[in-house]
Amino acid sequence: MNPVDLRLYGIIDPERTGGRDPVELVRQAVSGGATLIQYRDKHAEGRHLVELARTLKAALEGTRVPLLVNDRVDIALAAGADGVHLGQDDMHPNDARDLLGPRAIIGLTLKTPEQADRMGSIPVDYGCIGGVFATVSKNNPAPAIGLDGLRKILPHARLANRGPIGAIAGIDVSNAQAVIAAGADGIAVISALFMAADPKAEARRLRGIVDQALTSRGGFP
Repeated sequence: MNPVDLRLYGIIDPERTGGRDPVELVRQAVSGGATLIQYRDKHAEGRHLVELARTLKAALEGTRVPLLVNDRVDIALAAGADGVHLGQDDMHPNDARDLLGPRAIIGLTLKTPEQADRMGSIPVDYGCIGGVFATVSKNNPAPAIGLDGLRKILPHARLANRGPIGAIAGIDVSNAQAVIAAGADGIAVISALFMAADPKAEARRLRGIVDQALTSRGGFP
């Protein structure tokens, strides 16, 4: 299992940048304390996806912050990304691991306790539970699970997998502390970070909230 720091997991989606350069926004977020970056783009063509993923990877050079690609194992391979994040309907993690190799980071979206239970038999490095709160960053017909849903799924994920477990959807400075207090190891953030007027400052605020909440809970750091 590969170590992954999920404390502040920034998901960059060109549709959620306010028309600004995603590469510069990622640089700012990492400078402010983001610990992991995922590139997500549901609409771009393959060549553009590879080019931007390569540019993002180059921008993260020397920061020790990994770059993951959402859904697309082929794009991650072509761009030399550090791994992928997979949904329940994407390529099976076994196949992704075979293609990407043992050192790649593979994450998995978890929406139910049953999905969390199955983590024990598949080669993933972390899970991300969601959507916790309502969000406009993704077209998701399923209702938000809330903190109660997060608390329900987390024990299943802990028993099945030794990797960290994060939370996603609708998380910002108003509720990040509650998410960590509920048991998550980190937060995945899209709009609250990359639609912010100052992503570096917002990353610093979010990271501070997460670190303080983890310390209060007796967890990492």
